[in-house]
Amino acid sequence: MEQLKKEDIKQEVFDLYDDYAHNRIDRRGFAQKLSQYAVGGLTVSALMSFLMPDYQEKLQVKADDPRIDSEYIEYDSPKGGGKIKALLCKPAGVSGKLGGIVVVHENRGLNPHIEDVARRAALAGFVSLAPDALSPLGGYPGNDDDGREMQKKRDRNEMLEDFIAAQHFLSIQDACSGKTGAVGFCFGGWIANMMAVRIPNLNAAVPFYGGQPSREETEKIQAPLLLHYAGLDTRVNAGWPDYESALKAFGKNYQAFVYPDVNHGFHNDTTPRYDKESAELAWSRTVQFFKENL
Repeated sequence: MEQLKKEDIKQEVFDLYDDYAHNRIDRRGFAQKLSQYAVGGLTVSALMSFLMPDYQEKLQVKADDPRIDSEYIEYDSPKGGGKIKALLCKPAGVSGKLGGIVVVHENRGLNPHIEDVARRAALAGFVSLAPDALSPLGGYPGNDDDGREMQKKRDRNEMLEDFIAAQHFLSIQDACSGKTGAVGFCFGGWIANMMAVRIPNLNAAVPFYGGQPSREETEKIQAPLLLHYAGLDTRVNAGWPDYESALKAFGKNYQAFVYPDVNHGFHNDTTPRYDKESAELAWSRTVQFFKENL
């Protein structure tokens, strides 16, 4: 059988993967539903293997990249999970103070992809901090299935407190200018939105396909927002009209982009949902936005 390509896969399969990745169906149910698409010599196992993330082969910035300095640290989150492990990164050889970015993971803990994004942020000229909200449960377990199950055991508002504490920790680091922003993906997109709600002195927030705050919460936002949505992501996009209405009503500073014909998770280059053109455009916009605001 020839190697699978993204264009060979029906949209319904990507929608099924979205259900699986967001705990609406378990692995067994996912495999059962995939079976109806396993035709013409294509097996369920081949489909599943194709859809699963490939972390090690897809890293853009290796952990030992000499262009950055990185280390794992711990910080206190007294209103959240207590001691939280995080990856702290900055450009190597830079002595001046830099804008700080909190990088917020998806619904599975601090996996290799999000660590990679934190290193990319450092290469772009920022000091970044990528916390692991699974720290109170032992940290990211090394695979996403177990990571999702672990994250379901934590209260999302307590995890929000972990990332709010991360922003404070980052803002007082020697390498940080005190100006901070947040970028988050999926669950992390909701966190980035809510950090803008909860932190009056946050300087910028960039949610990628993130759940939206309520109208009352939106009124509290002070930070400029850059919002990225996937055109095929009907689940998350359903909340966008009300959010946009509130942002306009309260005169908030925001930019929003909907990337047509791409799936939720299009920025994550470890799965076939990745769309290179849209991901690179969204990231370049993100870096420029942070440069303007941090």
